[in-house]
Amino acid sequence: MTTATIVKALAKKPGKGSRRMSLPVLLLIISGVLILTSIVRLITGADGITSTGQMSTALRAAVPIGLAGLGGLWAERAGVVNIGLEGMMILGTWFGAWAGYQWGPWTGVIVGIIGGALGAVLHAIATVTFNVNHIVSGVALNILALGTTRYLSKFTFEEAPQGSSKQSPPIESLGTFDVPGLSSWLETLNDKHWFLISDIAGLVGGLITNLSPLTVVAVALVPASWYILWRTPFGLRLRSCGENPIAAESLGVNVYKYKYIAVIISGGFAGLGGAFLSIVSSNVYLDGQTAGRGYIGLAAMIFGNWMPGGLALGAGLFGYTDSLKLRGGTTNVHALILLIAILLVFGAAYLAWKKKYVPAAITAAISALMFIWYTTTNEVPNQVVTASPYVITLLVLSLSAQRLRMPKADGLPYRKGQGK
Repeated sequence: MTTATIVKALAKKPGKGSRRMSLPVLLLIISGVLILTSIVRLITGADGITSTGQMSTALRAAVPIGLAGLGGLWAERAGVVNIGLEGMMILGTWFGAWAGYQWGPWTGVIVGIIGGALGAVLHAIATVTFNVNHIVSGVALNILALGTTRYLSKFTFEEAPQGSSKQSPPIESLGTFDVPGLSSWLETLNDKHWFLISDIAGLVGGLITNLSPLTVVAVALVPASWYILWRTPFGLRLRSCGENPIAAESLGVNVYKYKYIAVIISGGFAGLGGAFLSIVSSNVYLDGQTAGRGYIGLAAMIFGNWMPGGLALGAGLFGYTDSLKLRGGTTNVHALILLIAILLVFGAAYLAWKKKYVPAAITAAISALMFIWYTTTNEVPNQVVTASPYVITLLVLSLSAQRLRMPKADGLPYRKGQGK
């Protein structure tokens, strides 16, 4: 069996709905959104929406979401729906903190990965070996992980100095670093509040300021995953299991093995995201620390159309909205209402150009309501700020649903030899 044989057997002509957005078009859209954001900043005076501190906080908030999404990508590319990402993240937070406060943060990171992988093994056994419904298995794992960590906390953290049944002792920091010279120069440029230039400086500066070493590792995993999954024979075989496992089996691929590998790697990524939360984001384990980030990571993966690059953009978007509650949330979210209203106007115009008049009318009506909300208020309630990541998640998924293309065998039951 050769790689070329698998490619020919699984190749399909792309349908009308499977066209991908080209890189120049994507860069043009990103540039347009950045220009509109700069205009909104000047109109509203909400300089915090593109500040270096805001972008740095957004990156830190995006990392665990992105790692969970990356875990979902690996599993679903092999045909296994991983609703259990939340539970695997929970295991990662607990195991990472448990090992981190005793033997150091890097040990905690490794043990957190192992904790998430252990949860993934349970999910793989249920879904791959016993063909349990993937959703049922994932939800059961989430409940099991939550109950297990709460039970274990009573016998570990409660007896430890500065710990309790709902919180671990403090964990030593991994440390942070800036890019010498460039970080401070970009922050100074951002403080000028010039049109567009300061906004770009804030965006770039936030990506290279106050960085944790684990953030660098997490970001590097995105292109590494793309390369492995789309540029290696191993990745091709794994993806063939999510597209057509019967055809893959007929060509000699051990489908069970690749599904197990993918799900365990998925759990490792989710566990790493959980360890990031307990070791980097807050330096303690807290009960309920994941706060649904596993589900948001799954939403980021769907938004990204099961591709690493799109997943990273989705994680950045959700991370940005999640970070708003930490830095001037009410003022910044109020300014973003105006930005969303403007973007919806463009969306309505695009839908009308596509002759989708009913969706265009609905989008225009929502845009008008957003304009009214912005003009009749000076700031938004704290409850809106807290809910904004989840609202953005639902909004983005609803708007992007028509262009999505999941792996064809994702979530479908498979038995070895069923194609014979």
